[in-house]
Amino acid sequence: MKIADRVAVVTGGASGIGRGTCREFVARGGRAVIFDVEEERARDVVRELGQERAHFVPVDVSDAGQVERGIAVVVERFGALHAVLNAAGVGHAAKLIADDGTPFPLELWSRTLAVNLTGTFHVMRFAAAAMRANAPDQDGERGVIVNVSSGAAWQGQTGQVAYSATKAAVIGMVLPAARDLARHGIRVLAIAPGLIETGMLAGIPEKALAGLARLPLFPKRLGQPHEIGALFCSLVEIPYFNATCVSLDAGARMP
Repeated sequence: MKIADRVAVVTGGASGIGRGTCREFVARGGRAVIFDVEEERARDVVRELGQERAHFVPVDVSDAGQVERGIAVVVERFGALHAVLNAAGVGHAAKLIADDGTPFPLELWSRTLAVNLTGTFHVMRFAAAAMRANAPDQDGERGVIVNVSSGAAWQGQTGQVAYSATKAAVIGMVLPAARDLARHGIRVLAIAPGLIETGMLAGIPEKALAGLARLPLFPKRLGQPHEIGALFCSLVEIPYFNATCVSLDAGARMP
């Protein structure tokens, strides 16, 4: 799918991986619609990229009604929806049993699943319904859905029980969703980022960050959000990518 003049919804587009993806998609001639709850940051992105190429719709992806209305706004404003990056997520950390013996808080588990997994599912189903109405291109393609997983799906660290579970489940949805949507000309993929320099690393001491930057094989640094955006654009542009998860981690393996 050619990106020029195509429309992409980027959940979590106000910051981090989502913001980097909006920049890359717009730089290639596309239009980016931000779904986020961070209104101030989202409007900053729109100002940066220009109102002709970027638009903000306040959406909490864990709320099915908000997602459905948000997709309707996209189609009404731009006439169609062609691509999605599901980057909205929360990274709450807690041990299964805290040092004082307190069990993992159920509300934290529920919120992590509601945003990272159920939110991704909401966007997938409503976006696919909108994409089905698109005119097919020469390959019969109508749309592309890319979900952000994480290296934590198989390398979860201490305190990542809920986060890792959601990111593994995101990968688990890819193949059956791709099979469901193949007859409609819609592809489904996942990206598993490694150590990316985003807000989720905020608050980590400089010494610890330096240690993380030594984990990749090469290059020896943290990944940048725009690199995830560039990968997303490549997945959109290459129609033979389907039903798989692509890691972008410079070969890093967590100890």
